[in-house]
Amino acid sequence: MTDRARTAVLVDFGGVITSSVLRAFTDFGASLGVDPRLPLDLLARDEASRTLLADHECGRVDAGAFERGFAERLRAHGADVTAEGLTARMQAGMSIDQDMLALLGDLRAAGHPVALVSNSFGTGTYDGVELASLADVLVISAEVGIRKPSRRIYAIACERLGIDPEEAVMIDDLRQNLDGAARIGIGGVLHTSAADTRHQLAERFGITA
Repeated sequence: MTDRARTAVLVDFGGVITSSVLRAFTDFGASLGVDPRLPLDLLARDEASRTLLADHECGRVDAGAFERGFAERLRAHGADVTAEGLTARMQAGMSIDQDMLALLGDLRAAGHPVALVSNSFGTGTYDGVELASLADVLVISAEVGIRKPSRRIYAIACERLGIDPEEAVMIDDLRQNLDGAARIGIGGVLHTSAADTRHQLAERFGITA
């Protein structure tokens, strides 16, 4: 099946529908008076932090437990940080990208179903957005017990949309998540901006560039 046969869209939330998660976490690191890259470095390379994140995203530990555990890891690396409200402070620099909301609206208006496929994080992540208005299907990692880039979470999204993976494109700002989707035949769009993503989808999905 060629890309021209793809008619459905799977879309990430943080870093796609919002501004950059990486930038927000780096700004948070800078606010602690330590290496701005510390939070991201720990989440990427520190085994205890990685396990905490995986357990939280899969719903095995709640936001409070993640905050307590990650604050401890930050403190172990020289950051003076309190646990309460940690995830909210980490995400404080993120904002909703109205151009992406408009793009998703155009896709749905053109008859293309949209599934949100998001690794959950903290509390209040989706505040300010009416999720039901931007996607036909919501697949949140903590609710299904699986996180990206596991191929199963993308399969769930396709099953809920009633499509085959070969009929879908995934929009994500992280290559590893696109690679996970590709393992079951889903096409990929690496998101860098709403304008670029719209351009990549315009001809394929019959929307204005």
